[in-house]
Amino acid sequence: MIQTFEQVDAQIVDLERILNERGSLPLHQTVEHAMALTKQLIIAYIADVGEKTLPNQADDLLDVFKALVKSDPSWNTIRDNCRELVYYRNCIAMARLDALPHNPEKMAVRTLRHLYLFMKTRCMREDRLEMA
Repeated sequence: MIQTFEQVDAQIVDLERILNERGSLPLHQTVEHAMALTKQLIIAYIADVGEKTLPNQADDLLDVFKALVKSDPSWNTIRDNCRELVYYRNCIAMARLDALPHNPEKMAVRTLRHLYLFMKTRCMREDRLEMA
């Protein structure tokens, strides 16, 4: 699990660096990437706990999230963050970019960072991660 968290953090740092340098990222790819990284974190956590059937990385983000929250409703804390990423994807698919916030690619990366930090902190409190 430590390796997954380190890899995801490195990818978030790359996204943040590119945003700082260029001011933007390709929206669709950024949202899809943020959703994929979120799923990686959730699946890594579920695998580490070892009590639930692992969702598939190809599953929808909300289905992966449901596997996490099942029998542990305390994870509902990040439900709206996962839904936000799905909302962005749905707006893009429906060609409703006008329904997105200003700089949605930045918001997607910030939402991903928030999800990462919440999960990392929780894992550290549970003694599942010991990172530098």
